[in-house]
Amino acid sequence: MPSDDLSIGHKVFGDIAPALAGYTDNVLFGDVWQRPGLSPRDRSLVTVAALTALYRTNELTSHIKRALENGVERDEIVEVMTHLAFYSGWPTAHSALQIARRVFHPPGLNMAV
Repeated sequence: MPSDDLSIGHKVFGDIAPALAGYTDNVLFGDVWQRPGLSPRDRSLVTVAALTALYRTNELTSHIKRALENGVERDEIVEVMTHLAFYSGWPTAHSALQIARRVFHPPGLNMAV
């Protein structure tokens, strides 16, 4: 199977933990993310907030990208991180903002208008 056709779970750790990859694909993204009650956009915003507050920097990049794909605005992501500085600490917000900056402005991206 070409790597582009692999699911999220299998791309991340399917080679070492195929069962966990299956749970990630089927339960997390197949069931939890599809539940009624919160839109994918709102789930993304909540997830970015949780990852920021818990200092889960390894997962934050992919979830910021997903949040943008789900319609969360850059300013909203920054505002969540700013708000969390007072609840989860300045270091967590600082680290999250550095990650957000890299997602918003990847190296090599021409920022000239």
